[in-house]
Formats: sequence, C-alpha cells, structure tokens
Amino acid sequence: MTTAVDRKPHSTLEATLNGPAFEKRIQRRNIKDKLVKWGISIGGIGVIFSVLLIMFFLLYVVIPLFVPASVEQHQRYDLPGGNAEKTLYYGVDEYKSSALRMTESGKLIGFDLANGNIQLTEELPLQGQSVTSFTVVDELQSLVAFGLSEGGVLVAKYGYQISYPNDQRLVSPKITYPYGEEILQVSDSAIKSLAIKSLDEELRVAYQNKESKRVVVKSFSKTESMFDDSITLEEESSVDFESTMNLKWLLLDGSGRNLYVISKNGTADYYDLSDVTSPSLLQHVGLVENAEHPTVIRFLLGDYSLMIGTDKGNVHQWFPVRDSDNDFSLQHIRSFEVSNSPIQSIAIEKGRKGFAVTDASGQFKLYNSTAERHLSTQQVSQEAAGLVVLAPRSNGALVETQNGELVQYDIDNEHPDVSFSSLWGKVWYEGYSEPTYTWQSSSASSDFEPKFSLTPLTFGTIKAAFYAMLFAVPIAILAAIFTAFFMDKQTRQWIKPTVEMIEALPTVILGFLAGLWLAPHMEENLPGFFSLLIVIPVGVILFGFGWTRLPKSIRNSVPLGKRAILLIPVVVFLGWFAMQMSSPIENAWFNGDMRHWLTISAGIDFDQRNAMVIGFAMGFALIPTIFSVTEDAIYNVPTYLVNGSLALGASGWQTLIGVVIPTASPGIFSAIMLGFGRGVGETMIVLMASGNTPLMEMNLFEGMRTLAANLAVEMAEAEVSSSHYRVLFLAGLVLFIFTFVFNTLAEVVRQRMRRKYGSL
Repeated sequence: MTTAVDRKPHSTLEATLNGPAFEKRIQRRNIKDKLVKWGISIGGIGVIFSVLLIMFFLLYVVIPLFVPASVEQHQRYDLPGGNAEKTLYYGVDEYKSSALRMTESGKLIGFDLANGNIQLTEELPLQGQSVTSFTVVDELQSLVAFGLSEGGVLVAKYGYQISYPNDQRLVSPKITYPYGEEILQVSDSAIKSLAIKSLDEELRVAYQNKESKRVVVKSFSKTESMFDDSITLEEESSVDFESTMNLKWLLLDGSGRNLYVISKNGTADYYDLSDVTSPSLLQHVGLVENAEHPTVIRFLLGDYSLMIGTDKGNVHQWFPVRDSDNDFSLQHIRSFEVSNSPIQSIAIEKGRKGFAVTDASGQFKLYNSTAERHLSTQQVSQEAAGLVVLAPRSNGALVETQNGELVQYDIDNEHPDVSFSSLWGKVWYEGYSEPTYTWQSSSASSDFEPKFSLTPLTFGTIKAAFYAMLFAVPIAILAAIFTAFFMDKQTRQWIKPTVEMIEALPTVILGFLAGLWLAPHMEENLPGFFSLLIVIPVGVILFGFGWTRLPKSIRNSVPLGKRAILLIPVVVFLGWFAMQMSSPIENAWFNGDMRHWLTISAGIDFDQRNAMVIGFAMGFALIPTIFSVTEDAIYNVPTYLVNGSLALGASGWQTLIGVVIPTASPGIFSAIMLGFGRGVGETMIVLMASGNTPLMEMNLFEGMRTLAANLAVEMAEAEVSSSHYRVLFLAGLVLFIFTFVFNTLAEVVRQRMRRKYGSL
C-alpha cells in the first residue's frame, strides 16, 4: 500500500516533468538543436560552394586557352591595281586600315583596306632595270629587297604615316629607302635568286645570276652619316662557290651565318658563313620525301626555322640542331598535314610562332608551330587561293585569290601557343638539341618561343614534397608514438605544445634561414650532414646500451617516462660531433672538396640551393602537423584495448605494434596526408631555398621549381588575360585538382582502414 509520503515526491516529479517550464525548456532545446543542425549544414554547403566557386573561376580563366581561333570575312573586293601583274608582297599597317601592294613590275600600290580604294601609286626607282627576284630582308622591320635585271639590288622599307584630319585617324602608306635610292650594284647580270640580311654593322647579300650556277656572298659595312640619318654601304668582302643544284631558293637566317641553297626538288646545301670569306658546307640533305616537291619556303618568326610547303599539301619544319660535338645539322622537327592540294603561300605571324597557309583548293588555314595546333580553316574561294599575309598584330589577314579578288579576314586568336601537347608533352624548341619539358615564360627577344610546359613544375612540386616527407615522416611519427605511448602524462603536457608551437613559425623566416644560412653551411659541410644520418642513430643506440649497464639505483632515479629528456644533450653532442668530423672525412675520402668530387668524379651536378636543403627546411615545417595529428590518434586509442593486451601477457612493444598502431592507423594516415598536402602547397620555403630552376631531375643536389612557387614568382608580372597569365591560372587549377584528388583518395583509404580496424 502506497503512503502519502511515498506519493509526494512522485507527484512533484510528475508535476515538474509535465509543467510548462519543462516544456519550454524542451522547446528551446529543440530549437537550438535545429539551429545548430541548419547552421552546420549551411556552413558545410557554403564551404563546398566556395570550393566549387574557386574551381569554376579557375576554369573560367583557363578555358579560353583551348578555344579555337575565330576567323570572319570582313571585306572582299577586286584586287587594287588589277590582276594583270603578279603580286610579290603585301604590307599591312597595325591598325588594319591601310595596305601596300608590291608587284613584279616595281609598282607600289597603297590602298584602303575598308573598300580597296587606291591611296598611293608609286614606282620603284629602278633606273631602267626590271625586277627579277624578291626577298624579305626583315619581317619585323618591314624591310624588303629587289634583285634587278642588270645585277643591281634595291632595299626598301615600307611604312605608314598617321595623321588626324578632322580628328579622324588617317593611315597612309609610304615607302623609304634606308640605303638611298641609288641601286646597289653587286653583279653584271640579272639576279635570279636573292637573300639579304641586315645586321647591326653590315649588310650581307647572297645571290645567284641567271647565267651562272655560282652562289656569291658579299658583305657590306654600314657607315652612318654624322649630319643626317643616311647610311653608306661599302663592300668589305666577297666570295663565291659552285652550286651543283638547280637552285630555286636562296635563304639567309636571322644571324646571317646560315645559308641555305635549295633546289626545286627539295635538296638543300647548308653552309656556315661564320667566316664570310670561306663558307663551309655543313650538310647536303633532302628536305622532303621523294614523292613530294616544295612549292613555297619561308622562315618562321626569328628567321631560324624553315617552313617548307609541298605539292602534297604538307608543311615541314626544319631547323639547325647542335649535337654533342658542337656541330650543327639541319633536322626535321615536325610536319603539318594541311590538305591534299599543293601549298600556294605561307605567311608568318610577327609576334608569335604561328603561320597561315593557302592551298590550291582555295582554303586558308591558321597554325601554331610550337603547340602543333590547327586553329582555323576558311574556304576563301572555289579556285586556288594565292598570296596570304597576316596583320602585324595577327588579328587579320589578306588573301589573294586566283580570280583577282582580295579577301580580308578579321582574326581573334589570343592563345594559339598553348595546347595539351605543349603543356604536358615534350616539345622540340628552336635552338634545342632534342625535345624537352621546359618552362621559360618570357625573354627579351620579340621572336621568343614561349615554353609553357607544366610538367617540370608538377615534377618539382612532387620532388619537393617527397624529400620533405622523407625527412619529416619518420621523425614526426616516431616522436608521436613515443610521446603518446611511452612518455608520462606530465612530460607529455610540455612536449606536445612545444612541438606544436614550431608550426607558428612563419615559413618566410624558415625559407630565409634555409636560403641564406643553411644552404651555404650545408655546402661547406656536406660530409658532416651525411654523417648525421649515421652518427646520431648509432650514438643513440650506444647511449641506450650504456644506460642499461648503469646500476639500477641510477636508472631508477629517472622515471621511465622522462628518460627521453636525457637524449636531448646526447643528440646535440652527436650533431656537433658529426659536424666536426666533416673536414677529416672530406680530406680522407673526397680530396678535400666533396662538392668538386661530386661534380668531377661522380658526375653529379650540384647546386647550392637544392632538394636536400628543401628536405631539411620544409621537413622541419611539416613535423608539427604530422606529429600533432599522429600523437592525438595514438593517445586516443581506447585504454581497455591497451590494458586488455597487456593483461593477456603482451609486452609494451607487442601492444604497440599489434593493437595501438593498427587502431590509430587511420589517424596516422590522415596525418601523413595532411603533411603531404601542406608540402605540395608550400610556397615561401621553396621559393627562397630551392633555386627556382624548373628541372626534371631527382638529383638530391639540384633544385626545382614548384607550381606554388612559380605562381608567387610570375603572377605579379604576367600581363592580364595573356597566355602566360592564363597558364599560371591553369597551374593553380592543376594544384587544386591534384590536392583534391589526392585528398579524396586518402579519405577513401582512411575510411577503409577505419572500418577494418574499428572492430578492435
């Protein structure tokens, strides 16, 4: 029977649980739970959205690199001056307002590109001679030259005069003669083939007469007048040699040192003119296959690469390559399959390694040689398309048709020099002895060939992270195991925060010390640094062995969990001892100079700022991250697992190896991945201590350049929206994708390990 005393507390509890205050408290708790739930959900979605937004922004900047060129027909009209005469060349002003047509009779016809109206009609001062040959002296300086019927040469420079009548820009073509209107007489008979190069202090002329098979090379010195800008030419040397071929093309490269004598069937003699007085034949080579014949040959920008169009619709690129004996030879680099019709004309870009082609089927096509990229195809007419020229800014083109029309195109082609093959594959660049992975984004020369290979940067990123992890992971994980499992709680409370405080050191300070102090110190004491790897482990083992031989009274005076502190002075002493042994080891084994021995005797290149420096410096920065996460994972292994293992008779090491490490393995793996992720994204240490050389060598004694360091170095100087600018963003996207994919795979592995060992 229940008494009143028994019912009173029960009734009070029921009243409390069912009262309005309790219900309000439950409601408030539920509201807080929902708010926290929604807050966490919104925060998580916000983080995911921010990451996706970053990725989409990077894609937005990068995608234009791979968009094809846009080519649109702007005007089409009858050929200014008529099509009775053959056109030798076109000059176009940089505004695409005016152009100058040069014909085989010596006429100069300037016209408005908007409608074809003639603005200028002049005759070359030929003094009764006729034009028998033509050559482009310098595409960038707008210099051309005409070979004449009585052995004369006339060099002309086309240009444009800009005026603003009624506040409207008016561009008018003009022609000047940098060496005067007097014809430069170089021969007594008509000049069949002509090649001229204007160098700093001389004018070099190569030609062949119609009546002779001999090739003549003459050098004229330049003398500038003190009173005006006129230049006087004076012949300094002349040499001639017999050519056994039926010569059709005569070409001098930009330096004036390489002379190419090419026959109509594509056989070439390659001469070295370093000594103008005695040309030397370096090579006799066929530039095309037996089934092909050249139809047009032009130099690419920089006058180094030969672009050879053939009657089979192909364009072949050749240039001189230096071999191991420092000798040059012409080599075939790459080919472009343009069409099945003969190539009619090749035009080059004046600021990039691009070119345009027309063929007998009436097509006009754009290409880039370095990227091996076909950019656009346009059908100009149903008949053959003839001479083509590109505007100075590569934003337009003029194409002459066989039926006497001139077609003007507007071109939007911002990033032709980037392709997947140029970014990730080996590319044979001009002046290189073989295809390479190369990053070199800028140069002082306007005919520079950009080298945007991301492969050495990606390789450098992985190399830097690898050597840093090689140094950091063993130290951090072993230190974390000892701290969490063997060290007493009081000592751990001092050690763990102390190690974690290292992470607060600015990486710029670590990079500064690594670059200015550690790198030269390591170079001077290389044997000492290598001996550290032997002296410290052996010394610690010997100290431990000696400790076990001490009396128990001494050993027991130091608690078990604090004995590691005794190793601090031991390790410091062993490090000092290893450094002191550097000079004796160097004198005994490396003839007093280990760096010299590595370079000369072992054949290993050595840079002061190298991967070994990065391993020490960046590894030091990664240790706190890996240590902290690993230590927490091991320390948080359930106590009942450890006690159960010990109770069953397992030793401390057996418990550690068989129970603790497997249980903590997901956390240890996460620690390694976090360290690796930080190593991949590290900037300042690598920037200041690696030498920033984009090499692809695993050599410990050579530097590297990483994706992150490259962004820090070059982004500030990149022209906005340029190919260089967008490729840097692509490097950022690659870094983003790399870390995303790697961390995703790491999380998958971690979850599997967690499921596997979670049942322990």
